[in-house]
Amino acid sequence: MDKTRQYTALIEREGDAFVALCPELEIASQGSTVEEARTNLVEAIELFFETASPEEIRTRAHGEVFVTRVEVKVA
Repeated sequence: MDKTRQYTALIEREGDAFVALCPELEIASQGSTVEEARTNLVEAIELFFETASPEEIRTRAHGEVFVTRVEVKVA
């Protein structure tokens, strides 16, 4: 039986493409649309878990990531 986990996906536009980042695992992917970037990120994360050693998973996995907005003064 497969387990599922939830991870954060940060997606931003870069030129004509979108880049998706999973900060908990430091894995990134891209696509021509937001949904394609998200789908490609899911595939990259699944491939990581299929191929990485348990030690690499422990080393790269960050326990908690908090996403928030901050307000700063700019000159």
